[in-house]
Amino acid sequence: MSKRERYDDNFTGNADRRLRALIFSKDEDEDNRNKREKLKHIMLKVINNELTPRQKEIIMLYYFKNYDIVEIGKMLGITPQAVSAAMARGRQRMFRILQYYI
Repeated sequence: MSKRERYDDNFTGNADRRLRALIFSKDEDEDNRNKREKLKHIMLKVINNELTPRQKEIIMLYYFKNYDIVEIGKMLGITPQAVSAAMARGRQRMFRILQYYI
């Protein structure tokens, strides 16, 4: 049985889309830049203090390095499904805490 090279990225909901747009925004507006930096700072605190090492690595690659699930799986030597499962658990924990800040 061959490995699937293509895997649908199911983390494209509205909350995720807005979060990634804010993180990767090139907006030069002072207010938006301050919001973006504050969000990144809070996310990094949550990631470092609340997630497992594997979840931390996957979340950092996905949100801050802008890799997709297939690329992350290849980098870590795991299946895209394993990346997706760890991502879902980590993201759920992260969003549960972030909802108090955003």
